[in-house]
Amino acid sequence: MRLPNALSIYVPENRTRLLCLAAVLVAVIALVDWWTQPYISLGFLYLFPIMIVGGFLSRTQIVGVAILCAFLQEEFSNLPPADAIPRLVLSSAGFIGTGLLIFELLRNRRIVLKHLREVEDQVQLRREAEEQVRALVDSSPAAIITLDSEGTIVLANEAAGHLLTPLGQQLPGSNISTYVPALLAAVQSRRPQGFRTSLQCRGKRSNGEVFLAGVWFSTYPTLSGNRLAAIVVDLSEDLRNREDLSLDYLLKNTRILMSAVSHEIRNLCGAALVVHKNLARVNVLQDNADFEALGTVIQGLEKISSMELSDPSEKARSATELTSVLDELRVLIESAYHEANIELNWMVEDSIPLVWADRYGLMQVFLNLAKNSRRAMQSTEEKRLTISTSAQGGTVVVRFEDTGTGIAKPETLFRPFQRDAQATGLGLYVSRALLKSFGGDLLFEPRDHGCCFAVVLRTVGPSQGVAHA
Repeated sequence: MRLPNALSIYVPENRTRLLCLAAVLVAVIALVDWWTQPYISLGFLYLFPIMIVGGFLSRTQIVGVAILCAFLQEEFSNLPPADAIPRLVLSSAGFIGTGLLIFELLRNRRIVLKHLREVEDQVQLRREAEEQVRALVDSSPAAIITLDSEGTIVLANEAAGHLLTPLGQQLPGSNISTYVPALLAAVQSRRPQGFRTSLQCRGKRSNGEVFLAGVWFSTYPTLSGNRLAAIVVDLSEDLRNREDLSLDYLLKNTRILMSAVSHEIRNLCGAALVVHKNLARVNVLQDNADFEALGTVIQGLEKISSMELSDPSEKARSATELTSVLDELRVLIESAYHEANIELNWMVEDSIPLVWADRYGLMQVFLNLAKNSRRAMQSTEEKRLTISTSAQGGTVVVRFEDTGTGIAKPETLFRPFQRDAQATGLGLYVSRALLKSFGGDLLFEPRDHGCCFAVVLRTVGPSQGVAHA
């Protein structure tokens, strides 16, 4: 609805000029009314100055000006004096009503204009927010889609098209069951409003290719029913890399364990050969075929156990950012330590040079040391693990110092298959072997209370061309 243009003159800039005009009009009307008193009454003309002052004065001031104009009209009219009071009352009421009508019209106009400006500002802000969200969604490398209550794709960004329809078909209007069936069940389930979660499920592209989909989604209500917004990424490559890495480390750990077993077999074979040589001096056993066969078997077993189980990979190490590995370690162990009521102190230096290591193997060593410390503190009153770093020459040392029960026999720490150890007794042996595979070492540092293990890593020289792991 368009507001009257006549009301646009009532702006603060015109206040003084219009009030002066109103005063002049009142004086002119009174003078002309006095001059024409014998002939005609011009009192109705006071409505014009009343309409002017109604836009600028308060209600009380408007009533005062209206009564003044009513008195002037009555003073200069040639009407019978007997009806003066009723005429004065009616004139005052008319003038007051006119002034207050203009006052309310302008007041409502200002309210409407203020509200209109607020609405326009909100519309502009919403438009800018929508443009920013649209730019964010369109530029996102992850596929973003929204679904209606039937599972029909309402909106999809460019990345969603590349992920789900490599042949170039249009996604909006198609059903999500063709691509990610799990999302159809999610949008049609009777979950509470605002349900948020993530999942990994089977995805299928329009060309029939199947992939592992990582999905983060949430539901939200609309007037047309429940809707779902989802971010979808392809985790197939991550899965392949993770499985390849797990296989590599399974083989690597197997080689380490086989080396430990071979070492023990070699010790037994060495002792058996000594006994065999001693028994060979017995005349009765000389030229005994079974005894000679036993010697051959022992020698063959020793030869098999002496086979080198070297790591065939030439990428056993790389330049690794130790700070990021420790940050990931903190994420992995902090909640478990908090649940076990163990204090976790981090004393990690801000600037740590790059070190030679295998990132995945180093993380396995750190997790094993943290697990051993937590187990050692189960029965102690004081429970605290301090993880600290220090640079010493060409090495960086990461220490795991706890307030556990300590080590009874430090000399047997890194021996495999210990009788008193939990599980197989291979944790520290394997950890040390992993560190040695990329030039590091694992040391035990005695303490009066608890124990401390030091992971020693060699730093990367400034002149060596390396890539961050």
